[in-house]
Amino acid sequence: MTKQEKVDFVINTLNELYPTIPIPLEHKDPYTLLIAVLMSAQSTDVRVNQITPLLFQRADNPYDMIKLSVDEIREIIKPVGLSPMKSKGIHGLSHILIDKHNGEVPKTYEELEELPAVGHKTAAVVLSQAFGIPAFPVDTHIHRLMYRWNLTNGKNVVQTEKDAKRLFPKELWNDLHLQIIWYGREYSPARGWDLDKDIITKTIGRKTVLDDYSKKKK
Repeated sequence: MTKQEKVDFVINTLNELYPTIPIPLEHKDPYTLLIAVLMSAQSTDVRVNQITPLLFQRADNPYDMIKLSVDEIREIIKPVGLSPMKSKGIHGLSHILIDKHNGEVPKTYEELEELPAVGHKTAAVVLSQAFGIPAFPVDTHIHRLMYRWNLTNGKNVVQTEKDAKRLFPKELWNDLHLQIIWYGREYSPARGWDLDKDIITKTIGRKTVLDDYSKKKK
């Protein structure tokens, strides 16, 4: 297969498997999505979706959030992990949104990444899922699969994002990054991987990955 044929195969297979694409993190607007994505660092979406309703009952906008103390926020979000850092980030960014952005979540990488505890991936998720701005957030699933599929060298997530944006049409980025995440969870996980169920990797996968899999199965 040529590189373009591989890309087309990925797109077509993912469209067949995920014609409608659920959003992993529950939210109702850009602010609640921003908070949910921030909370998801080194946690699971399932755990975050269990905790965000408790937080948003108390504060689902920056004006109400700054009425809570950092300690109060930390106590609510403790189950998602890294709560000291995340609670300070949530409180701090809520102040900045009020002071600099009239309480609204900004729509640029630069402004989002200026917010406490907001990195490039978080900014990309907010841009794509909240505002429909083309972005290709790379999480561990996308990084793993792009390498398995021989569509990136796998050196780091920065390179993986560049390769994804170069290979896939811009108008598909927002859907594709979610489709790949769901595919990674369901068919190509890091642990308990069954290549027979992973049709994309089985068809276009990197030879070294397939060889390593075969050796482990013996």
